[in-house]
Order: sequence, then structure tokens, then C-alpha cells
Amino acid sequence: MQEWTVEQWQKQLASEDVTAFYLYTPLCGTCAVASKIMEVTEELLPNLPMGKANLNYAESVAYEYEVESVPCLLISKRGNVVEKIYAFQSVLNIYDILKKQLTDN
Repeated sequence: MQEWTVEQWQKQLASEDVTAFYLYTPLCGTCAVASKIMEVTEELLPNLPMGKANLNYAESVAYEYEVESVPCLLISKRGNVVEKIYAFQSVLNIYDILKKQLTDN
């Protein structure tokens, strides 16, 4: 999964219908598991723009979207964050959530 800057995230928000932005910190053990889940999910949904950022370098995103903890997945639709996920239960769970956003109008 490609690292995005805050500026790249904002560009994706403006240009894509649905995007996913994964926020983590390097020393977070749960984030390591969530990162693996996101990598597999990205392979299953290659047409969905997904990026990630170390929250230590994206504090403005945390503040703007009231991110409470990491790992966190921000899902946007038509420029607005529609969902924040903190519980990365499984690949299937994240896949289903993202697939639903892609298919819902």
C-alpha cells in the first residue's frame, strides 16, 4: 500500500468517488496486524484508491476527522468521510465494508 501525504489524501478526496485512507503508527502492534489486512484487501480491490499514512506525520488528518486511535481506516465517498473503522476484524470484514461503499449509490 502506498504512503500518502495529507496533500495526496486531499487530492484523492477531490478526484475519486470512493477512497480508503489507512492511518497507523509504527510502534502499534495492532497496526501491524491491520496493515497485513489492508495489504490483502488492496489486492482484492485493485481499482479502489487506497493509501496509508503514519499518523505521527498526518496530525492534521487526525484532528480534522477526530481520529480517536490507531489503527483507523477512513472511507470517503464523493469527498466526504462516511465511515471510520477502528476494529480490523478480518480481511473479509474490511473487504465487505469497502465493497459495499463501491456498490452503493
